[in-house]
Amino acid sequence: MRGLTGRDTGPGPLVAGDTVQAVSTAVAVLAALALLVSACGTGGTGARDEGPAHVGPAASPAATPALSPTAQAERVDAVRLIEQDPQVSAAVKRALKPCVADEYPVDVSYGDLTGNSVDDIVVNVLTCGDAVGVGAYVYRGRGGGYENVFKAEEPPVYAEIDRGDLVVTKQVYAKGDPVSSPSGEDVITYRWSSAGRFVKEFSTRNEYSQAVGGDLVVTPDD
Repeated sequence: MRGLTGRDTGPGPLVAGDTVQAVSTAVAVLAALALLVSACGTGGTGARDEGPAHVGPAASPAATPALSPTAQAERVDAVRLIEQDPQVSAAVKRALKPCVADEYPVDVSYGDLTGNSVDDIVVNVLTCGDAVGVGAYVYRGRGGGYENVFKAEEPPVYAEIDRGDLVVTKQVYAKGDPVSSPSGEDVITYRWSSAGRFVKEFSTRNEYSQAVGGDLVVTPDD
């Protein structure tokens, strides 16, 4: 029996050596086919991982909504909030009457003052005739409700949110000043502290000149 050496001993039928060569070639072809099938079966990974595959127009990604630092507070019934708040004085509650039909003289603002997970609420109670502020309050969300964390009830007073700070303006009247013409105003800035309350940062006294064309005099208190 001839050894499978692959040597050709002359013309004639296919010998063992030729058989080995043919088998080797077939095995190589089958291996190549197996590799190709394997690449197709992996979902196109491999060489495609080297870069993006252009298979047609790309679908537009879904728009991601912008997230604010705090969740927007639900719009509240400010009148009911004031009426049910035990920290609001009886005098302010008596003054809280509708001016026309069911329209109450109340200003409401929403914003981040205390770093809470929902917006804080600033409520100003005014008079109907001349819109003089008789009470200013800040409510902070807590346990599904709201708690009073600031109040100012020395009229005329007005509170507002300014770049994350609470700014309270108090009109200053000299003896004989009409309501429409105060002598000046105090502007006080408060900031929420780690102690869980508002603390005074600084204040400014603005004095109005009574002379026609007079200038406004600003005097920092702190």
